[in-house]
Amino acid sequence: MKQLVILLHGMGRTRFSMRSLEKYFKNQGYQVLNESYDSRTKPIEIIAEEHIEKLLHSVNINDFEAVHFVTHSLGGIMLRYYLSHHEINQLGRIVMIAPPNQGSEVAELYRGKLWYKLATGKPGQQLYINNNPLLEQLKSVPADVGIMIGTRSSDPWFNHAFAGPHDGKVSVQSAHLPEMKDFITVNHGHTFIMNNKKVQQNIEHFLQHGVFDH
Repeated sequence: MKQLVILLHGMGRTRFSMRSLEKYFKNQGYQVLNESYDSRTKPIEIIAEEHIEKLLHSVNINDFEAVHFVTHSLGGIMLRYYLSHHEINQLGRIVMIAPPNQGSEVAELYRGKLWYKLATGKPGQQLYINNNPLLEQLKSVPADVGIMIGTRSSDPWFNHAFAGPHDGKVSVQSAHLPEMKDFITVNHGHTFIMNNKKVQQNIEHFLQHGVFDH
């Protein structure tokens, strides 16, 4: 039986940001779902429900040996929210790329600024760190989760927001989850980390083996 990989892009992006990953997995024999969603006008809870539900109903889940997810940034929070409220048949493994699992230092610092509100919309107002009711309600992910994040800033104008290593938008520490099965850092920035061939190969390694190729 085939395996399905569902891709969830990040904030302010479209399916084209995950196009390189889509091509990689298709070339490896996977079926892939990679669709755009509106990441700015609705709260994360609504986006997660609508978009992930739509993707899951576009195929027959039982046709697949495993349904894997690969997420970038906001996509990881969407998936965590969805899995906190729903079960997915045939759920396989999950790789989260640069997820702000504990919130974003950039959101914490700038969420009150008009330019930040205009740039990131409603989800941008939900990704702050301290006393965040959305992040606090999320349950442990019921699957093997691998987390990958870069240590080279793609957004040097935000470097002052971080006290430790980061990728320009999310700190290495913020990406962690207690239940994660494996964690790896790579020498890439936040925005285009998923386009690197070695990164793609390592993502597949986790989906197949439950660990990254360290």
